[in-house]
Amino acid sequence: MYIHQHICISPQQTNGVVDLEIINPSLEGKLLAIEPQLQGIPPSMLRRMSKAVRIGMGAGLPLIKEKSVDGIIIGTANGGMEDCIRFLNQIIDYDEGLLTPANFVQSTPNAIAGQLSLITKNRTYNATHVHNGLAFENALIDAQMSLLEKPGTQYLVGGVDEISSYNYNIDYLAGWYDKIKSNEDLYSSQSPGTIAGEGAAMFIVNDLADAAFGRIAIIEAFQSTDKEQVEARFKSFLDTYVPDTNHTLFISGENGDSRFLPAYATCEFAIGSSIPVARFKHLTGEYPTASSFALWLACHALKHQGLPAHFYKNEHNLAQIEQVIIYNQYQGRQHSFILVSR
Repeated sequence: MYIHQHICISPQQTNGVVDLEIINPSLEGKLLAIEPQLQGIPPSMLRRMSKAVRIGMGAGLPLIKEKSVDGIIIGTANGGMEDCIRFLNQIIDYDEGLLTPANFVQSTPNAIAGQLSLITKNRTYNATHVHNGLAFENALIDAQMSLLEKPGTQYLVGGVDEISSYNYNIDYLAGWYDKIKSNEDLYSSQSPGTIAGEGAAMFIVNDLADAAFGRIAIIEAFQSTDKEQVEARFKSFLDTYVPDTNHTLFISGENGDSRFLPAYATCEFAIGSSIPVARFKHLTGEYPTASSFALWLACHALKHQGLPAHFYKNEHNLAQIEQVIIYNQYQGRQHSFILVSR
C-alpha cells in the first residue's frame, strides 16, 4: 500500500508551510491543534461543527477535492465527544423536550467521515474505526484489505482526535495526564502522566508505486500489558520483516510517562544502539490516534532524508533513510508496529 498525498494538522507548523524546527509550547498540560481556514463550507454549517470535524475537514477536504477516492476510512477514539456531552446535557436541561439536532448529528464518531462524504458528494465506501489507541491502525488495515480485494482503487485514510473537556477530565483523574508537565521538558520527567494532544492526519493510499511518498509494508497491532510479550512481538517483527536494519530510522511514541518507558526501552535495545531513535510527542502530546502523526512524520523523513535535531534521542550518523519503523502504544495496553519504506 503506497502513500501518494498527505496533510497533517497538529499543534505545530505541519500544515501549509511546514516548519518542524519551530516547537510551539504546551499550555497547562495541553497541546491544541492549529485549526486551518476551511474554504467552501457554508458558515452556518461551520458553526455547528465540533473541533474534531473541523480539523478532519481541514486535513481531508483538500486531498479528496484534488483526487477522487473509492472510499473514506477514518480512525478516531471519540469523534466529536464534546458535542455528544452537550447533547446529553440538553436532554436534562430541556427535560427531554425540544433538543438541538446539530449537537446530536456532530456527536457521533462517524461525523468526520460522514461530513467528508456529504460535502464532496462521495457515495463510495465510508467507514469509521473506533478502537481507542488502535483506531488509526485498524483504518490502515481496512484500506489494505480493500486494495487487496479491489486492485486499482484508492482511499482516503486518516486519524483524528480532539481534546474534549469530558474525556480530558476523566483521563486526568485516572492519572494519564499531568498539568504541570510541559513539552519543553517532557522526556526528562521521571513521573507518571503526560500532556494531552490532538490532531488530524490524512493520507491518499493506493497500490501504485509510481511517485509515492512511501510504502506501508507491514502493520501489526495487538493488546498486551506484558512488557515481555511486547519485546517478543517486536523481535519477531524485526526477524520477519526487517532482516536488514541498515538505513533505518526508529520512530518511538515515548510520551514522558515513566510507567511506559520500559516498553519503549526494550524495543530500542532490540533494534540496536546504532539505529537512530526519533521521538515526536513533544510536538503533538498524547492522544489515541497519535500514530497517524508518526506516519506523516515517517513520510516527511523519507522525503527529506532526515528530521530536525530535536527529534533525535541519540547521536547518529544516518545519512540515508530507506525505511522507518514506528512503535506506538496507548495507555500501556494497545501497541502497534508499522514499517514504512521508500
